[in-house]
Amino acid sequence: MVSFATFLGITVLGVAAGLLGAMVGLGGGILIVPLLTLVFREPIHNSIGASIVAVIATSSAAASTYVGEGFSNIRLGMTLETFTTIGAVVGGLVAGYISKNVLSGIFGTVMILVAITLFRRKSEGKIIPKDPDDRLGGSYHDPYLHKDVTYKVRNIPIGLVASFLAGNLSGLLGVGGGVIKVPAMTLGMGIPVKAATATSNFMIGVTAVASAFIYYSRGMIDPLVAAPTAIGVFLGARLGARVAPRIHTRHLLSILVVVMLAMAVQMILKAFGIEVR
Repeated sequence: MVSFATFLGITVLGVAAGLLGAMVGLGGGILIVPLLTLVFREPIHNSIGASIVAVIATSSAAASTYVGEGFSNIRLGMTLETFTTIGAVVGGLVAGYISKNVLSGIFGTVMILVAITLFRRKSEGKIIPKDPDDRLGGSYHDPYLHKDVTYKVRNIPIGLVASFLAGNLSGLLGVGGGVIKVPAMTLGMGIPVKAATATSNFMIGVTAVASAFIYYSRGMIDPLVAAPTAIGVFLGARLGARVAPRIHTRHLLSILVVVMLAMAVQMILKAFGIEVR
């Protein structure tokens, strides 16, 4: 039974994770799972299940705002989503057969790799204006730069492979998959960061739904944990999606990297049976 204080604490955690997740395109799961596991002492499989539900909330909240403001590339998102969903189903099936210590170790390692990726993400790949015949290219108005941005989508095979890996990671660890999608789109496909973040948020909800059915059927989703997490994430993601296009995220990314590295170390220690309180 979850106490009111715990319910409230998990909700606050969800707000913070949703805010950061929506602003940098990570979905929030990269923070939810270690915090539920380390702070609230939830079993990691249940934490992943709650994170998957929260990722659906993140996508619903952030994507509606991003789509409405024209940042999301719907055509590209639907093209990549098929491979993401296949990867999510595979990851969800495999997760049930992996021990909690191994999952903790994998999650900690992934967090370190993501932190390094974010730390190095100081620039975008080369952005090429889209051709008139380019069906996957996109455009949006950037309120921070006060100008219209158009771009051509390149290297589709890179996007398809990255989408499958992102879906697999989502189903296995309960993260949104943006940790792979956003860098792949910005560095490999020539998509601006803001468009990549918005398109990633649009896709992660569909990906998470595929995994959620598997976790629910195995009893790995506790409603008393998943509900406050999803509520908090929904509120945080709505706010993050409105704020993100209007600010520079470099300082936010720096703070996020430090927090992620600290939690990654604790997750890896937990994998070896060492609890840090």
